[in-house]
Amino acid sequence: MNENLIKQKIQGWIVSFSLLILIGKFIAFFVTNSVGILTDAMESIVNVVAGLISFFSLRYAAKPKDKDHPFGHGKIELISASVEGLLIMIAGGLIIFEGIRRLFEPSTIGKLDIGIAVVAIAGIINYVMGWYSVRMGKKYDSIALVAGGKHLQSDTYSTIGLVIGLLLLYFTGLKWIDSALALIFGSIIVVTGILILRKTVANLIDKADEDVLKKMLEVTSNCKKPEWVDIHNMKVIKYGSNLFVDCDLTLPWFFNIDEGHRACEELRSILSAKNSDRVLVSIHSDPCKEEHCEHCLMEICVYRKTPFVAPLSLTMEDITASDEERKEKP
Repeated sequence: MNENLIKQKIQGWIVSFSLLILIGKFIAFFVTNSVGILTDAMESIVNVVAGLISFFSLRYAAKPKDKDHPFGHGKIELISASVEGLLIMIAGGLIIFEGIRRLFEPSTIGKLDIGIAVVAIAGIINYVMGWYSVRMGKKYDSIALVAGGKHLQSDTYSTIGLVIGLLLLYFTGLKWIDSALALIFGSIIVVTGILILRKTVANLIDKADEDVLKKMLEVTSNCKKPEWVDIHNMKVIKYGSNLFVDCDLTLPWFFNIDEGHRACEELRSILSAKNSDRVLVSIHSDPCKEEHCEHCLMEICVYRKTPFVAPLSLTMEDITASDEERKEKP
């Protein structure tokens, strides 16, 4: 089974379990009439809707690239995660509104023991699903699965606090605790939505991903070949779980076209090896110049102008700098 089908299968199971949890929480709300439990039930609606959006986005993202989408359809995962963030914020706002209303119009609450048990069990299931979704999302580099998993985990953390609050309400009978819980956890839900939106918007506008660049730097540094005089101007764009890497490779100026092509292909294969078929690498070759001689590892070079001093130690700043930026350095 390929990665795309695995991601769809994972998301399908998450949606199914989320639907069962949603039904259980609303039954608990109608039995207890607790606005605190309503907060959990409302977020479960978001879980199901967001889960369905993620499921269909993963199916769409799996479509191969075509004439109209030469870079594939992976960006849809970012859009689905953004929608999920917005839905989470809306749910949090509705919960806060209901909590404030209940402060002024308290309602009768009953059978809290049943409600507490349902919420606690649902919280445990949510955490397991969230942990699994994040783990698989990181393994297959799916922002949709990671965003969904973190949402489920944040739901679990708020559930822990909710259960503690419901226990206090159960033993003290103070009705304002129910509204206070709604206000606290409604705010937490809103913050969760904002954090997800920040991440997805950063990827939608192609903000540089330092984690991916560090990984590329590590790979190139560990596998550097003598003829790779320098690597720079590296850029990485993410389209869902796909990566598009562009960089400049400085080679000995006397290499013929075939030698230069083979050197570029070797770098391309090394960068691609860690990401299976999810990475597309574009390499532009530059000829070396006299200033490169002191760092060049080519043992036999009849054109060397200055003695070898030390190998070039690539840094994040070096590998991402363009030729223009390097010329501006003092």
